[in-house]
Amino acid sequence: MIKLSSLKNKHFLALAGNLVISVFSVLMMSLLYRALSKTDVGTWFFFLGFSGLADALRHGLLSTATVKFYAGKSKESGLEVLGSIWFLAILLCIAMMVLNAVAWAFTGSFQNPQMVLVIKWFGLTFLSSMPYTFTFWVLMAEERYELILWLRMVNNGTMLLIIAVLMFLNRMTLENLLILNFATNCLSSFFCFLWRLTYLRSIFKRKKAIIIELFNFGKYSLATNLSSTLLTSANTFIITFFLGPAALAIYNLPQRLMEIVELPLRSFVGTGMSAMASAMNNDRKAEVLVIFKKYAGLLTYAFIPIVLGGIIFADLAISILGGAKYHGTDAANIFRIYLIFSILYPLDRFNGVTLDIIHQPKANFQKVLVMLAVIVVGNIIGVTLLKNLYGIALAGPFVLFSGLIVGYYSLNKYLPYKNRDIFVVGWQESKNVLQSVFKKIVPGRGV
Repeated sequence: MIKLSSLKNKHFLALAGNLVISVFSVLMMSLLYRALSKTDVGTWFFFLGFSGLADALRHGLLSTATVKFYAGKSKESGLEVLGSIWFLAILLCIAMMVLNAVAWAFTGSFQNPQMVLVIKWFGLTFLSSMPYTFTFWVLMAEERYELILWLRMVNNGTMLLIIAVLMFLNRMTLENLLILNFATNCLSSFFCFLWRLTYLRSIFKRKKAIIIELFNFGKYSLATNLSSTLLTSANTFIITFFLGPAALAIYNLPQRLMEIVELPLRSFVGTGMSAMASAMNNDRKAEVLVIFKKYAGLLTYAFIPIVLGGIIFADLAISILGGAKYHGTDAANIFRIYLIFSILYPLDRFNGVTLDIIHQPKANFQKVLVMLAVIVVGNIIGVTLLKNLYGIALAGPFVLFSGLIVGYYSLNKYLPYKNRDIFVVGWQESKNVLQSVFKKIVPGRGV
């Protein structure tokens, strides 16, 4: 049985990588909120919403498939998998570029300036990030978190530094921000080639049977990932069209601050997913359920002090991140609403990941589809009735509970468990971790 306390090095590297990126992200957003108008900030997030949808197609089709089919493989078999993934990634990139070229022909008919901006930069952004994204998947499967950290520092660190320089020179504009985003993607991809991390030559080892298997698996995880992205993007689109880009800028402040729970969640999901994939690929199915319970349970308890601290200091956090012009807005209370229900995020997230790992992506897709339907209907009703951002925030709990209910019954068909087991195992694992830390601080003593 795998104990989380024995995985501290892997977890530390994954957490450190996500921590660095989250700090960069928060600092970057803080600078942008001060340098750009509310409308420009909202437009930037609108672009990221569309860009995120395109990335969701790529990640959905190939990211989970890379970890699932590549982790734990022999060198030769692994190269065949990577070559097949490269082949599908290139085909998808070509399809996106063609789609973008077609959209260019109709830019004159768009009255919305935000849509024109998306069409202008969508294809270039997608193409520039492909080698970097592929490398990230491989490093996740190989659990080489130290290299993930360096690559992320190149990407986000460079962007943060140049934003600061542009602000100092009084040249920080939305157009320059889009150019910078494209340039840093190119730089990160260049380093992936320079460090020989892309395995591009593996494309010559691709196998038709593997390509078909990857696609058959990926078509469900693609739908799941796209639907998951739409869970976030739905808020972006509905706010932009119903309340305007300035309201979107306010709404995204608490979304950025939710990194305090998303950061450890992403770290544990990444390490947990690779551990479950290795167990599944080596016919240790029972171990998958053990990992699921430990990771989900431990994180649930770990979130409690984070949530309490966030609720108390919400107003201060909003003022620090957004500046004086966002003080007194709805942002702080929306942050508190999301924090309260984030305690259940680990259970929902690991439920979906486990369904993918045990080769049930269709069930995970159905779960996310239900959540998507709830969020769209709930948001439209909320905004129509309240005509403010609270209409969006208050729909969140209904979305979460719908996912928890559907996910529980879906996973139980293949790996029977009780929610109570997660909290019992999580509590025991929390005590083990605290005891391990305490023994290092005070040798010879336990909790």
